[in-house]
Amino acid sequence: MSVTLSVRAALNRALAEEMARDERVFCLGEDIADPFGGSWKVTQGLSTRFGAERVRNTPISESAIVGAAVGAALVGMRPVAEIMYVDFMAVCGDGIVNQAAKFRYMSGGQTGVPVVFRTQGGSGRATAAQHGQSFESWFTHIPGLVVVMPAAPADACGLLKSAIRDENPVVFIEPKMVYALEGEVPEEEFTVPLGKASIRRAGSDVSVIAIGAMVAEALEAAEALAAEGIEAEVIDPRTLFPLDREAILASVARTSRVVVVHEASKRSGWGAEVAAMIAEEAFYDLDAPVKRVAGLNTPIPSAPDLEALHRPDAARIAEAVRGLMG
Repeated sequence: MSVTLSVRAALNRALAEEMARDERVFCLGEDIADPFGGSWKVTQGLSTRFGAERVRNTPISESAIVGAAVGAALVGMRPVAEIMYVDFMAVCGDGIVNQAAKFRYMSGGQTGVPVVFRTQGGSGRATAAQHGQSFESWFTHIPGLVVVMPAAPADACGLLKSAIRDENPVVFIEPKMVYALEGEVPEEEFTVPLGKASIRRAGSDVSVIAIGAMVAEALEAAEALAAEGIEAEVIDPRTLFPLDREAILASVARTSRVVVVHEASKRSGWGAEVAAMIAEEAFYDLDAPVKRVAGLNTPIPSAPDLEALHRPDAARIAEAVRGLMG
């Protein structure tokens, strides 16, 4: 049996279930307690149910939030820290990159850091240059961090539960444009394993590897291409690190053509790593060079029309696929 939930509601359910299951789990962040329930309303109702000790409003200081969360994780708690925008991760980067990511290695594996840094990223809401960026490639570059980006309600719920239970620090990026997306979620308690990709649509002509909000755009493009006789396979990695290399390489072997899609700027984006991996490990499976569809190498414009030009969409993905098919 399943129920229909939005991504926002699925995340809320995951937090509630994990807090009920394990008293060490608690949330902290700016305005996350009721009545506000966080800027993205993911934590709404949790402070009423679990109390102010376990859903803690913090000062407007990302460095303080991360520092408190890392310290709590080191003494046995399992904190879930909300950073309102991924753009603000630059403010608290030291605590994530130089502290949380390093403790397990520097202690010879004796000290886990079971902390989740929940944040949201991406454009599409006209929030402009300081509130609409995509920084996932920053964090996949850092050894010691797990990086997750769900694109559907069931994955959002199951991946967040797995992230909270993991012994490593997890950067959990929620694309702002999928919060209202609805889908079927199992009624029973479940998890989605970290490091496993999902085949969103089977196809034989081209592999479209898309992340976050671009998964929906890739699926829309695939439907349009099917009407032209082009069958696109849409792969959603779900976990950006550890990456399910086997699933991606198997798809490349089936289709021989690849388009990688993300909304971060193209230069040095996450897609560059995937393209390089395919070139190194599956070169002879390719019938054409790997194509990247990504955001422009400019700051995010605030004007909606200009933002739409910056952001990839189904039309640009379909155009890239047609170019590969020749």
